[in-house]
Amino acid sequence: MEVVWINSIDILNMDLLVNDIKIGKVKGVIIDPEEWKLTHLDIELKKDAAEEILGSKAKVRNRLAISALQKGKGCCTEKGVSIKVSMKQLNIYLRPA
Repeated sequence: MEVVWINSIDILNMDLLVNDIKIGKVKGVIIDPEEWKLTHLDIELKKDAAEEILGSKAKVRNRLAISALQKGKGCCTEKGVSIKVSMKQLNIYLRPA
């Protein structure tokens, strides 16, 4: 199995995508210091996505569990970071920043 390395700096400010629709941007990564594992992405949802997902009328900064991301090379492409769950399911993976 080929290992693909992604530097955290490379995904900062990348678009966050659900079904190739831009819903926000990646603003950072969150690491569990006890396990030294990446657990969440710090994201900023666009206003329209925040309203659809969370009922908010403004941009929202939030934490997205990495379990919501596509696995493998399909996760991070030149288009952005892809989420494998639907917009309706997305609120399950979000935690306030």
